[in-house]
Amino acid sequence: MKYLIYLFLCLAVFTANAQITDTVKKKNIPDTLKKDLFTAPDTVKHLHSKSSSLIPPAIMIGYGVSSFIVHPVRRFDYYVHDQSIKHDIVTNSPIENYIQFAPPVLVYGLNLVGVHGKNTFIDRTLIYGLSQGMLELVLLGVKHGTHRLRPNGADKLSFPSGHTANAFAGAEFMAQELDGNSIYYGYLGYALATTTGVLRIYHQDHWFSDVIAGAGLGILATKGAYLLYPYIRNAITDPQKEKDRKNKDVPPELRKTKPVRSAMLLPSYQQGALGVQFSMQL
Repeated sequence: MKYLIYLFLCLAVFTANAQITDTVKKKNIPDTLKKDLFTAPDTVKHLHSKSSSLIPPAIMIGYGVSSFIVHPVRRFDYYVHDQSIKHDIVTNSPIENYIQFAPPVLVYGLNLVGVHGKNTFIDRTLIYGLSQGMLELVLLGVKHGTHRLRPNGADKLSFPSGHTANAFAGAEFMAQELDGNSIYYGYLGYALATTTGVLRIYHQDHWFSDVIAGAGLGILATKGAYLLYPYIRNAITDPQKEKDRKNKDVPPELRKTKPVRSAMLLPSYQQGALGVQFSMQL
């Protein structure tokens, strides 16, 4: 398992490096930074996933929840746990503490070297922050509400896996931002997220169902952020456009318009005397 994970990561990194090399030849980093940091479009692009893409993460969350009431699902947790102990082939170092944040870090790093994402720096940062905010609120409530004991007995905050949720939220963030350049960026993000989940199981920090539910929550949190953020941003930055959008179906004769007023001030000369004439249209 360890060698397969390393091989998979090496292939993914090699693919990303090839993409970076090809792009850097055509981009100028200072110009990229200037465009990325200071360009503010009128609107931001909406979620580019189809509604059907929400089904897999919802199923993943449902699977995790079912482990509390469906005995075969819970027994499979124990089976995977026993196998991870029996085949302890991964390093004891908790490298998943760092891998979980690799996808969003890669997004900003790739933007820095010229691989433009879907949104500018400010917009994608706010989107990621919105995703993390929603995710952390859910994790906090569910972890303290379920009180599931970790496999290693450390505490009762096992369900769902927070590391895995963060990793998959970042993977979906990477896919949303960079899939327009190459689908391999999305593959890389999800490969790193999957590695995080596997390591959480092998390090006895989570049950299999914890990891599956965490992955589903992470994906849904990011998709939700991309769905909500455009409406929030556009309503705040351009209220007049939002008002026009709401009134577009109102007949012109029913729309309230402000009266047009005009005033004019002209010099005059009559019988050797200078003067000024003033007129106003109400």
